[in-house]
Amino acid sequence: MTRAVRLASLLYAGTILLSRLLGLVREAVIGRTIGGGAEADVFWAAFVIPDFLNYLLASGLLSIVFIPLFQRHLVAGDERAAWRSFSALFWVVALAAVTLTAALWIATPTLVTWVAPGFDAAGQARLTTLTRIVLPGQIFHILGGLLSATLQARDRHTMPALAPVVYVLCVVAGGLLLADTQGGAGFAWGVLIGSALGPFALPLIGAVRGGMKLRLGLRHPDVATWFRRSIPVMLGVSIVVADDWIVKHHASTSAGAISRLQYARTLMKVPMGVFGMAAGMAAFPTLTRLWASGRPDEVRALLVSAVRTLWVLAFAAQAALTVAGEDVARVIWGTGRFTPAELAEIGQYTGLMCLGLWAWSGQLLLARGFYAAGRTWPPTVAGTLIAVAALPLYALLFDRYGAPGLAVASSTALSLYAVGLTALLVRLLGPGLARPLLDGWLRLAAATAAGIGAGFGLAWLLPPWPPLLHGALTGGLAGAVTLAGAGLLGVPEVRRLAARVAGKLRRRR
Repeated sequence: MTRAVRLASLLYAGTILLSRLLGLVREAVIGRTIGGGAEADVFWAAFVIPDFLNYLLASGLLSIVFIPLFQRHLVAGDERAAWRSFSALFWVVALAAVTLTAALWIATPTLVTWVAPGFDAAGQARLTTLTRIVLPGQIFHILGGLLSATLQARDRHTMPALAPVVYVLCVVAGGLLLADTQGGAGFAWGVLIGSALGPFALPLIGAVRGGMKLRLGLRHPDVATWFRRSIPVMLGVSIVVADDWIVKHHASTSAGAISRLQYARTLMKVPMGVFGMAAGMAAFPTLTRLWASGRPDEVRALLVSAVRTLWVLAFAAQAALTVAGEDVARVIWGTGRFTPAELAEIGQYTGLMCLGLWAWSGQLLLARGFYAAGRTWPPTVAGTLIAVAALPLYALLFDRYGAPGLAVASSTALSLYAVGLTALLVRLLGPGLARPLLDGWLRLAAATAAGIGAGFGLAWLLPPWPPLLHGALTGGLAGAVTLAGAGLLGVPEVRRLAARVAGKLRRRR
């Protein structure tokens, strides 16, 4: 990876790690306050409709689609044109976001019957209330994404990187202040306030300091280009977002399943966010510039290097979480509102979801290989086809195995998506992409199996020590054996990461 990408990756990784750790604090507060029963199920289900709005307006890709447009004007030396493009798109997106939020707010009582068909009438009424609190926050996320894009296009990453940290702090504060009297609604109010102060306010401050010029007006050629490139996302339903909807839809028929699966997903998302999200956000501006300069060979080399490096970390994290998931759950949520059996379920679901951790992390980078070239159709078509094809799999595995079946279905669907993205990228970048990725995956998978075996072997030998110590020893051994095994199997990224860490430690001395 280039020096610029490494530096940006470190910045995002640091702030995302802080955000994820704070997220675990948030989950601990939620779990220790409202537990893993009906109220927690309602709270987590309250995000389905807001997430749908976010997806409908392609908010997750808003910056990805806009950065190449904005950067094109900057490269041409016309900053005034760049801000005109931004202004027009800002007002168009704001109008769409407010209009659709109002429509969904009105329709929420009807929509919740599909979101959670297993809830009784009281549960669906409560779900309506919490959804209506959370829903307006998406306006701030959507517009904040556009503001962040102007900063990332100029390699100014501090404010976008800090935004999720502020967001999580507000959610935690809302729960600590209000959850004892309002239950899940206290956290919902924290979500709304955090959306305004974090994802929106911080990028706004950064954009204003960076010379943002916001003008009235809805017309600009870039609006049509943005819309054309965003249509695939607006019309398609990628498995990346549909997975959460499908899981909650089925899990609503089993009391406590939504919340326990959500807690497991949160544990899995810590390494996914730190490694995959950081690498994807940091690499995207560089990928965009390489495509714009007509250097596809360098795009391929950067993708291979970045994906293999993050897979080293993702597979090591998978081994650690698979072995120590139950111990981590005990440390975070305790036994006040969870039985030992429920905590064991969270640990089991974590291990099953981590089967797809490599795919969750890798797809964040692989998809950006297309987005940097302005091609949004291939990832969306692949994600939509897999989402539709996987529907029977979710239903079948849930009917036969319950919540564990949903965790396996989730990992399987995301793995198929990552494989599909790789196959499509090979057509775009040539066969030099697939072989090094497959070679790295096979070696890392073998090392991970050895790591998991070693971790469970130690767990069998150890006495029932406190979960923090027990999990640190077993999970630490699993991760260490995975890394050592990968190095012995000839994965060069392990040595490079070790050398980089050793170099930083020597400099600090």
